[in-house]
Amino acid sequence: MPESKPSVLFVCVHNAGRSQMAAGWLTHLAGDRVEVRSAGSAPAGQVNPVAVEAMREVGIDITAAQPKVLTADAVEASDVVVTMGCGDACPVFPGKRYEDWTLDDPAGQGIESVRVIRDEIRIRIGTLIGELLPEQ
Repeated sequence: MPESKPSVLFVCVHNAGRSQMAAGWLTHLAGDRVEVRSAGSAPAGQVNPVAVEAMREVGIDITAAQPKVLTADAVEASDVVVTMGCGDACPVFPGKRYEDWTLDDPAGQGIESVRVIRDEIRIRIGTLIGELLPEQ
């Protein structure tokens, strides 16, 4: 029986910048080898257009992404939960791996600042893929 693929949930308050960029990177770099989810404790109406532009510069299209509300079901269904400043809004389940990535919020920032955040997320995603898919 084939092993199920690992699943990762990225969480930030508005699910409009950091978590969407992280989901975009993981989908781009791991393809269908990892199940990717993102959500926010207080989702915004749309993904941050500057985050969309920063990702477009590296060839990743997140224009179709929509901020989603964080649910306990999404956390329970994920192997790894990566929070990005959502604090106590994230439900905790035993047996899950939790990481908190301290990243600046791209909200209200210009493209130069968002590029730095995007590139930091890229480095962390590379490390995460190495941990989740060590055989590849």
